Amino acid sequence: TKDQNTENSKIEDNNTENEEELNKGAKKEDTSMQIGAPSALLMEASTGTVLFEQDADTKRPPASVTKIMTMLLIFDAVESKKISLEDKVPVSEFAASMGGSQVFLETGETQTVDTMLKCISIASANDACVAMAEHIWGSEEEFVAKMNARAKELGMEHTNFLNCNGLDADGHVTTARDIALMSRELITRYPKIHDYSTIWMENITHTTKKGTTEFGLANTNKLIRQYQYATGLKTGSTSKAKFCLSATAKKDDLELIAVIMAAPDPKARFKDATTLLNYGFGKCTKYKDTTPFELEPLKIRGGIEKEMPVAVETEFQYIDTTGANLSGIKRKIEIDQEKQAPVKKGEKVGTVTYLLNGKKIGEISIQIQKSVGKMQFKHAFAEIFQNFLL
Repeated sequence: TKDQNTENSKIEDNNTENEEELNKGAKKEDTSMQIGAPSALLMEASTGTVLFEQDADTKRPPASVTKIMTMLLIFDAVESKKISLEDKVPVSEFAASMGGSQVFLETGETQTVDTMLKCISIASANDACVAMAEHIWGSEEEFVAKMNARAKELGMEHTNFLNCNGLDADGHVTTARDIALMSRELITRYPKIHDYSTIWMENITHTTKKGTTEFGLANTNKLIRQYQYATGLKTGSTSKAKFCLSATAKKDDLELIAVIMAAPDPKARFKDATTLLNYGFGKCTKYKDTTPFELEPLKIRGGIEKEMPVAVETEFQYIDTTGANLSGIKRKIEIDQEKQAPVKKGEKVGTVTYLLNGKKIGEISIQIQKSVGKMQFKHAFAEIFQNFLL
């Protein structure tokens, strides 16, 4: 039921560990023994490398961690210009009726998308989630359908959303692995989320028929204040889900996601997440290839244009957990000498393979940068005529 959602700052404040305990280092050799929650997973964000997992594919209710997908869809809508952060969002009677963690929005009240994101990210507001769902897709049901479609796109194979806020509902489930996948998509595609998820406390203004009042938002993720590298992301708790967390943290160039599900209390979930994050920062070394590529233009046979520039599809990144000397990484380039027209922009024309001590550790594609059509008679005639004039 709605009243089952126990996620609010008052409850979680009473169960917070002190900073000294949260920042203890984890022993690498027995990390699995230190994770008390039934399900957990640690992922490196830029590559998606899984560094640790424990019962990561068991379906469990996620509580308000559901809101990671809700926020992802909000940012999708902003990026596509379906909405803007300045839009005024009306609150329906249904949205205002949400129980559990809320910011007590009233029917007919309006708040900007920016404020609604703060309410969702900081205070885990169920009422703000439903108001946003209705604003973007007309109804919560339609919004939830989009949530499930987005989950499918991300490869979240064991997820089924029934609402946009995580209130307990039979069949509303996901897994630690799937939570990591949607968390990764949100923080890498929309790093602006950290502008919201790192706010510790902030006031919003309610303007209704009764007048204007201030309401204080307090972050439900106590790691924001108690863990040095914390950047977010979302807590969740209900009677069925127990205590869940997707914790993100960044140290230097390394960004990690620690997912905890079904911990017995808030103290346990924060401790488990801290253990995983410390383990990851201590174990991982990140390699990024920043050496420029000097790739010759690709010759196009029978094309309107005779050659076209090529480039790598993305920057290569690699996560090592073995302590290897990454200065020994070599790259091997294999590329086509020419291509028969027509060719399309983005078409693969080569591969850059990366080797460490002679062993392949990854590869990226080399792609053509512009489409080239096949030469027709009129093009050939124009070329002959131009050469004649020269």
